[in-house]
Amino acid sequence: MLIMATSPPITALLGFIIFGERLSLISLLGMVLTLSGIAVVILSRGDEEKKVKVTYSIKGLSYAFLGSLGQAVGLIFSKLGMGSYNAFAATQIRIIAGFIGFSILILYTNRFEDIIKALKDKRALLDITIGSIFGPFVGVGLSLLSLQYTSAGISSTITSITPVTIIPLSIIVFKEKIKIKEIMGALITVIGVGILFLF
Repeated sequence: MLIMATSPPITALLGFIIFGERLSLISLLGMVLTLSGIAVVILSRGDEEKKVKVTYSIKGLSYAFLGSLGQAVGLIFSKLGMGSYNAFAATQIRIIAGFIGFSILILYTNRFEDIIKALKDKRALLDITIGSIFGPFVGVGLSLLSLQYTSAGISSTITSITPVTIIPLSIIVFKEKIKIKEIMGALITVIGVGILFLF
């Protein structure tokens, strides 16, 4: 979720590249702060020759960054395409498009056995269904609704506080031990996103 906080800066950069939107020095400062907060969490000083090393899976971080890029591109096209259209109807269109995309992917990779196996796991189905209600339905629906009443930047900033709000849930639900540097990194990242769009 912390890597996903790069979505607002990417959105700003895409706005600059695609729409010619201006990027002020304060916006650049916000981007630097955002990336610094993420760096605080994912980088650490190694014992050997005091080299800086990545403390998490490069593969996992890469997929998270690609997901963030997808979120940014999706936000821009959603804002363009939705206009004054009903936000929850727009969410349904996104879900239908996602379903078609996943269907093509499953057909191409021939992963039907995985689907059948997943459908047999009732506990997993229940958890995923609850997650789908709060995520793609309520979360995405309300985020699209916010786009109709405020700018994409402010909406993206507010929704980017997830890295901070997820910390207590990680502790309660997954019993994860959150380090002080991870909390500080999350706070710096969110402050950076706030500076990017709110000043």
